[in-house]
Amino acid sequence: MTGAVVVGSGPNGLAAAVTLARAGIRVTVLEAADRIGGGTRSAERTLPGLLHDECSAFHPTGVASPFLRSLSLHEHGLAWLWPPVDLAHPLDDGPAAVLTRSMDETTARLGPDGAAWRRLFDPLASGFDDLAADLLGPVVRVPRHPLQLGRFGLRALLPATVLARRWRTDQARALFAGVAAHALRPLHSPLAASIGLMLTAAGHAYGWPVARGGSQSVARALASLLRTHGGTVETGVTVEAYAQLPPVDIVMLDVTPGSAARILGDRLPGRVARAYRRYRHGPGAFKLDLAVEGGIPWSDEACRRAGTVHLGGTLAEIVRAEDDVAAGRMPRRPFVLVGQQYLADPSRSAGDLHPVWAYGHVPAGYTGDATEAIIDQIERFAPGVRRRIKARAARSTSELATYNANYVGGDIATGANDPRQLLLRPRIALDPYRTGVPGVYLCSAATPPGAGVHGMCGFHAARSALVALNR
Repeated sequence: MTGAVVVGSGPNGLAAAVTLARAGIRVTVLEAADRIGGGTRSAERTLPGLLHDECSAFHPTGVASPFLRSLSLHEHGLAWLWPPVDLAHPLDDGPAAVLTRSMDETTARLGPDGAAWRRLFDPLASGFDDLAADLLGPVVRVPRHPLQLGRFGLRALLPATVLARRWRTDQARALFAGVAAHALRPLHSPLAASIGLMLTAAGHAYGWPVARGGSQSVARALASLLRTHGGTVETGVTVEAYAQLPPVDIVMLDVTPGSAARILGDRLPGRVARAYRRYRHGPGAFKLDLAVEGGIPWSDEACRRAGTVHLGGTLAEIVRAEDDVAAGRMPRRPFVLVGQQYLADPSRSAGDLHPVWAYGHVPAGYTGDATEAIIDQIERFAPGVRRRIKARAARSTSELATYNANYVGGDIATGANDPRQLLLRPRIALDPYRTGVPGVYLCSAATPPGAGVHGMCGFHAARSALVALNR
């Protein structure tokens, strides 16, 4: 029987393992930590009874993932839950901008920009399944839906600041800028609009849900499915060299390119080793979990109902903050993402104490404490929140890297989203998952289509391995 080892149990490692096991391959997953999941882990970070997601939290690409949707993971305990409002973006002056699955509700709140918003996003959202089939995979291939991809691609090439010119109001421009900022790139750079377009279209098509019982439920469901196909998972096993691995036909590495180069050593062809060592990581995140009595007292009612709240002010302010981060400067007012998952999943709370998830964009490897800067941004739009905070737990960029070795310098995206790496990660190759070592494949978020809890990197890497085996 053909055997495989998967190094790393993040969603991509587990996706690769499930894909191989379903093809009849004997699979073992090796995980260095004492819990599976990589970025999909959850824990009581602040007070007993409050469940916090430790990294990933909302899953627009997860619920839309062609791979995850094919697996009947509900039979293994995975359930998606939606908050009343998917996303809110408050401003100092005027009402918050709001994104919901309902195009009518979203455009109605955008007033004079509603029609322009609809013209851009309605075709992308209505055809999102076709779009996802091409976007969530390698770039170098024949597209299945060229017209839909072309409609997306012409706009995705633009800087986010250029695309935002189609709207006149601060609300519409800020709403799009906040979503585009998920790329952790200067918003005036080429292709900076791409991730904003995709996540906004996904939001209208599927919403921004959470996993019931925490993001850990995604990993648990995949591991449960893996076991039904005979696969196994071993935790507490750190792989530092290829020689540690048992003799198998397939090795899947859910690690960074730099880690892959270290593990494979001299086995790696020189050109691949050089490319892996040159692979660039992006800015960092500073993670903050809060226990908040009564929830956050947002000034805008829409924010009190929103699962995700983007705090960055206007388009111009977000541009400045992201420019500072890219230049290695800590912004005075960083772009902050706030998660109120308990609005969709009340089981995460304990009475009137609620878990609040937040992180701020900071320079790569930032050594300072961004706690007060993040709370300042929340207080700006929710006066009095400090009095309600009963406990807090922070993770710096270095602590994030310790928590997950793929988060180099606090880079939770596993790689800079600059134009070259957006299109050709981790290196220029017809098959980006092959390492050049026979039977060894890279399957982390450093491969296409990149970051997100969708499992598509692992799925495509496993498919590459199966093709090589004529399976």
